[in-house]
Amino acid sequence: MGAGLLQRWRAHREAAAVARKPIPEALWKRNLVRYPFLRRRDPTDEAELRRLTSLFLDRKEFNAAPGVRLSDDVVVAIASQACLPVLRLGLAAYDDFVGIVLHPDQVVARRAVTDDDGVVHEYDEVLSGEAVRGGPVMLSWRDVRTAGRSAADAYNVVIHEFAHVLDMANGEADAMPPLPAAIGRAEWQRVIETDYAAFTERVDAGHDTALDPYGAEAIDEFFAVASEAFFVAPRAMKKEHPALYGVFVRYYRQDPAAEGFF
Repeated sequence: MGAGLLQRWRAHREAAAVARKPIPEALWKRNLVRYPFLRRRDPTDEAELRRLTSLFLDRKEFNAAPGVRLSDDVVVAIASQACLPVLRLGLAAYDDFVGIVLHPDQVVARRAVTDDDGVVHEYDEVLSGEAVRGGPVMLSWRDVRTAGRSAADAYNVVIHEFAHVLDMANGEADAMPPLPAAIGRAEWQRVIETDYAAFTERVDAGHDTALDPYGAEAIDEFFAVASEAFFVAPRAMKKEHPALYGVFVRYYRQDPAAEGFF
């Protein structure tokens, strides 16, 4: 199949998918009111986000635990926030997983770790979301639903977990997602490791930070937390982490602080 024919076939297939999962105008407007960080100054970008949201709904499977209903408003809220990081990267970045499991609230997961002496320690961990390589992605609807308000605190569980999905595209959650040719691996590592070290020092010292202190847990969590802030509190992130913000602009191919809605 020639390149031109293949491109036309893909365009036809995507148009059919959008037709299968259309987002009514009233629903889309409600979604933008609830989650203002989704608004784009460029109408072309907003139309593309809406198109990707329809494609996401067509390609992914949603399942709900008892206590939450998968209404159109609910699935569009999740899909649109998940598509924001890949607005310029494309949905192929999410090809490695299919399922999303939605819980009404946070869940408690039983964990076990083995220390250096071989002793196993078990503990409970409260989760608002979790991304596992190959899927599914688990989300708390309470945290998703309040994302419009929690944006001021640089918190967004959907973007956080889907940043992990991007990070794991090359195998491990190590803050090293597949990079475009414009960003060298050495530059990316230098910037993110330098900012991570400075960030953990501030958290350990008890200082206020623009990013969620949870990012000090590990460098992969720092990447996810920084990605949240990049999209929902970009000006605060840019002020505190200018170098990291700069490489994120080149990685995500977006500049949210310049959009003017924050």
